[in-house]
Amino acid sequence: MEPEVLIFGGAGLISLLAFTTLILVPAVGSFGRNWERATAVLLSLIVLVALIAVGVALGILVVYYWNDISGLLG
Repeated sequence: MEPEVLIFGGAGLISLLAFTTLILVPAVGSFGRNWERATAVLLSLIVLVALIAVGVALGILVVYYWNDISGLLG
């Protein structure tokens, strides 16, 4: 297996674990009714998807403009 796959896979796993521990568990634990918990899970997942989309968009911009960025750095 390629080292990059292990690095990105590990980072993704750590990020998912952090999201679950720091955002999802407290959001679900804050509510008593099942529909409130389901809504908290749904909204948390929407936030996760939005964060992933912003990260992918920024990554694509960095790759696309890498020549300009590297020219500014040195």
